[in-house]
Amino acid sequence: MNEQVGLRGRAWFKALTGSDAPNSGDPHSVLATTAAVGNEQALFLCVVPDKGSRFPCVRDGQVGLEEAFTLAAHLRAVIAEDHDKSREAKRSIIAIVDVKSQAYGRREETAGIFFAAAASADAYASARMAGHPVISLVAGQAFSGGFLTHGYQANRILAFDDAGIVIHAMHKEAAARITRRSVAELEKLGHDIAPMSYDVQDYAKLGLLFKLLHVDDPQHPTSNEVAEVREAITEAITDARKGKLDLSNRWESDTARTMRKGTLAVRAALEEQWFNG
Repeated sequence: MNEQVGLRGRAWFKALTGSDAPNSGDPHSVLATTAAVGNEQALFLCVVPDKGSRFPCVRDGQVGLEEAFTLAAHLRAVIAEDHDKSREAKRSIIAIVDVKSQAYGRREETAGIFFAAAASADAYASARMAGHPVISLVAGQAFSGGFLTHGYQANRILAFDDAGIVIHAMHKEAAARITRRSVAELEKLGHDIAPMSYDVQDYAKLGLLFKLLHVDDPQHPTSNEVAEVREAITEAITDARKGKLDLSNRWESDTARTMRKGTLAVRAALEEQWFNG
């Protein structure tokens, strides 16, 4: 799949909000706006490539210092503005995800990329715990620290059922090196061990997704497909509002109970030791 990272994210941000330009003062790599979804207004956020960025390691759609801090600033603003509202009245937050990774570079490490990434992840988690429904729409790639920084803290995650969707900790080449396998061997292993797979349908089996969505060409959505995705986002918002504020839905779902028995057994053992040890 040679499709440029970020194109899908930008396409869906524009399709759902009508805008694809950054706010004044924001880096060109962050799109943020308030737009209607269902009968309410929501904050939409997206990270896109910026070939003119002063940080070379973010030019292809990575999440870097400026991106992470800008996301955190928008999220904190909404949390503060809606602080006194009821849970039902708090704005939803929609993270449109198509990110290559976290920005790995000497400048970023020196300037504290770990702190910036943590600030964004914490802002997403704080919004969720404050009662804002946080929904992620994975429109393309969702790799590594990029996804952890932008979108993984969502109450509910939606993704397209498409070969261009990859949600994983590492790119295949890096995972192959770490595990001392060839890419072909790694792909074969993924057929037997779901967490090692790069297929979004295998990822869905882990119980982490709210729903897989079907579109013919995620980079060029039709009006009918946009309407269907809006409906799915609205459904996810409704489900998030009536659910818990934590992420327990990810291991309490029927799919997770079937596919993640080992994980659940370890969690149970750790909880037993923690509370009764």
